[in-house]
Amino acid sequence: MMTLIPDVAPGILLHACCGPCSTAALERLVMDGWRPTVWFGNSNIYPLSEADKRYRELCRVAEFYNLPVIRGEWNHAAWRQAIAGHEDAPEHGERCSLCFAYNLRETWKKASELGFSRFTTTLTVSRFKKSATIFSVGEQFEGFEKIDFKKKDGFARSVTLSKELGLYRQDYCGCEFSLRDSIINRATSSCARCSERTDCATFID
Repeated sequence: MMTLIPDVAPGILLHACCGPCSTAALERLVMDGWRPTVWFGNSNIYPLSEADKRYRELCRVAEFYNLPVIRGEWNHAAWRQAIAGHEDAPEHGERCSLCFAYNLRETWKKASELGFSRFTTTLTVSRFKKSATIFSVGEQFEGFEKIDFKKKDGFARSVTLSKELGLYRQDYCGCEFSLRDSIINRATSSCARCSERTDCATFID
């Protein structure tokens, strides 16, 4: 899809966590008069092969909107250091807030480097994340735009667009700890469904 954006439209750097979340966010930004550049800086995503897969899908979305995409360095060791001591924190807890801070700080630094006065993130489109928490973290950085992409049925729109584009849709947020929790939750759900069976062989290592 060719997206025609006026040259006078203000530029904004969009931190994008994956292709599916970026679909509705980019559509909204363009409709609201922005000229987005997509930034994939997500050192939290684990393993690297998963980050590569999400980046490829993001590039498909950026191409669909005819928008540029930039990939940052994957520095998982630095991210682990940033969340150290909170590895076992529950989802939506302090570990997640520290993760938001790490990724938004890296986005702010890249925005400054590239000359963008404004930046924002796709993280608010997820129905599993509290936009207020993301805003609280983001407002620490100059130029952060508080845009709640869940509003105006943003999450539902992202699902629709993802299906239309045939995008890979991951089932965990990104880090090894959310992957661990996702595996446990799936196994627990599976065992609950087959609790009456005698041939269940669901094990968690």
